[in-house]
Amino acid sequence: ASKSDYHKDRWTKGLIGVVYEVTPEDYRTIIATEGGGASYQDVVVPCYALPAGAKTVDPIPSGAPFKAHTLLRPEPKDESTATDGIVRPDPSYAQASARYLNLITSGAEEHELPEEYMAYLYNIRPYTITTMRQRAGQAIIVATWMPILLMLFGLGKVFADDEGKIPAWLASVIGVFMKVLWGYYDLVLKKTCGDGERTIGDDGDEEGGGKRWCEDRVGKKWCEKGLRL
Repeated sequence: ASKSDYHKDRWTKGLIGVVYEVTPEDYRTIIATEGGGASYQDVVVPCYALPAGAKTVDPIPSGAPFKAHTLLRPEPKDESTATDGIVRPDPSYAQASARYLNLITSGAEEHELPEEYMAYLYNIRPYTITTMRQRAGQAIIVATWMPILLMLFGLGKVFADDEGKIPAWLASVIGVFMKVLWGYYDLVLKKTCGDGERTIGDDGDEEGGGKRWCEDRVGKKWCEKGLRL
């Protein structure tokens, strides 16, 4: 597989997930927890129920759609169109952590999502620290930048309005902070400590990190089934 053929980009049949019914107060908390409107847009999307016990997903959904709210961060073309001012060279480059992937796959298992989609999730390769320099870079971020970020998010909860959205001035402060943080990573930390977004040496080989993660997570049988998709 080519280096641009990342496992997480291989799903093309639409977003698969679970729709929850929540109270307005709960949804306000969700918006406040996810940046208070500084990063995501609250949009209404059409949803289609999956047939009970479905193992595969039809490319074109059928049945009567219903509407649901979701939080969306559109892929920006430049900083002026980014909801949070952040534009990465390749949005597909970064890998999720094993912890994050475990949360996603555990939830998908609990709700018995189709096997075809589960196989796709199992084969998303997680980011893995492989060098001491990367570990040092992680420690620098946690010790120097994370406390500021947590403080800003804390302010967001304090100043959030009745819809969970933060004021424009705070959104601007968070946007500037994130741009400075990413600039520091790109210009300093990545050069001195190594790649903090993608496993070093993970070039997209089918027999690489994805297979090891899959076997560790659900066993060799599931992994082999997923890799044949």
